[in-house]
Amino acid sequence: MFDSLSLRLQSVFRKLKSKGTLSSKDVSVAMREVRRALLEADVNYKVVKDFVAGAQERAIGSGILSGLNPGQQVVKVVHDDLVRLLGEKVAKLKVASNPPTIIMLVGLQGSGKTTACAKLARLVKMAHKYPIMVAGDIYRPAAIDQLEKLGRTLEIEVFSRGKKDPVATCDQAVKYAKKKGWDTVLIDTAGRLHIDDVLMQELRSIKKKVNPTEILLVSDAMTGQDAVNIASSFDEKLGIDGVILTKMDGDSRGGAALSIRAVTGKPIKLIGTGEKLEMIEQFHPDRMASRILGMGDVLTLIEKAEKAMSKKEAEELEKKLRRDEFTLDDFLNTIKQLRNMGPLEQLLEMIPGMGKLKALKNFEFDESEVGRVEAIISSMTKQERVNHAILNGSRRRRVAGGSGTSVQEVNALMKQFAQVRKMMKQMKSRGGKLGGMGIPPGFLNG
Repeated sequence: MFDSLSLRLQSVFRKLKSKGTLSSKDVSVAMREVRRALLEADVNYKVVKDFVAGAQERAIGSGILSGLNPGQQVVKVVHDDLVRLLGEKVAKLKVASNPPTIIMLVGLQGSGKTTACAKLARLVKMAHKYPIMVAGDIYRPAAIDQLEKLGRTLEIEVFSRGKKDPVATCDQAVKYAKKKGWDTVLIDTAGRLHIDDVLMQELRSIKKKVNPTEILLVSDAMTGQDAVNIASSFDEKLGIDGVILTKMDGDSRGGAALSIRAVTGKPIKLIGTGEKLEMIEQFHPDRMASRILGMGDVLTLIEKAEKAMSKKEAEELEKKLRRDEFTLDDFLNTIKQLRNMGPLEQLLEMIPGMGKLKALKNFEFDESEVGRVEAIISSMTKQERVNHAILNGSRRRRVAGGSGTSVQEVNALMKQFAQVRKMMKQMKSRGGKLGGMGIPPGFLNG
């Protein structure tokens, strides 16, 4: 979502870093470019105005221009201001002192509210709690069926009374949860194509009846400034405690994420990064600011790796690397685990410095290449995957035919695999360190 903005900002700061010293004029010119980049990203005009004025004042008035690496220090000022703009602290979900915790999800039709309800329920379940979802949208065709289907997928109960009064349904759902011992109630409420009095009256009635622990607005990040206006309206008429921004993997300009906290004063709590139920993340203002400025997001990358690979699997892989026993089977399993972490292009963006590669005109990432690697290795016999040395010419022709690729592509993969093994040998010879870059033993456990 932030690709365009990120590339523009990186270009601005690259010019600053190339200069040994900076004048006030240099900073002013750079900030004008920052202002233009933010406006083009659909960030609220007043937010941009205040942001640029504050950043420029801090950059010029804090002794930065006379300091070491002034360009880098200006980047730090902008980074810190971005963090403040996005909310500074991580806004966690509230937990009721007396269970159940009741979370009411509101929003317009098409924002991804029902899917967000299921994603949130999955997160709650993973935190060793016991959620139940409530089908409170009786108007949208198949809304109840969709929630029930998602509930079966996650093995989470869905409370529904069909097309009956949603206010009474939510009230009975909370009573049912208390009786059964469920500690978290997630209410999927109705939406409309636009905000109207009928919708708001129903939501206010549900709020009064169940007294939710918090109300979260599910907002589509693809709608740009409309997302900010919608959030302001819901907060004014209903009162919200936070926002879940969906479709953050889209190709819109990202202005909603940068504006919504500043305009409404309400924190972004979670972001949806894809359609799959596991593609939801807690919103970290500092990490998002780093991504926007092309600094990567190593902490989120490590968290994803920990979820994709168990500690036992990581330890076993580390032992194989140390014993020089890394096989094509291990390579295939590693690729599959990487796939489980999410779209590979998203993972690449979390690596510091990848923004510079994306800035190159000829840089393209084709995820189908990974699929071809999987197909080639999967077309090998078990013996070939364990002992790649037996892959002679005839075997490679057979593998190419079975995987729908060419012999040249099979040869290229084997060459790359040989380079990986060679690198592993170099790591092994570094006296107890995995990698000549000072990576300590046990790093793969993370």
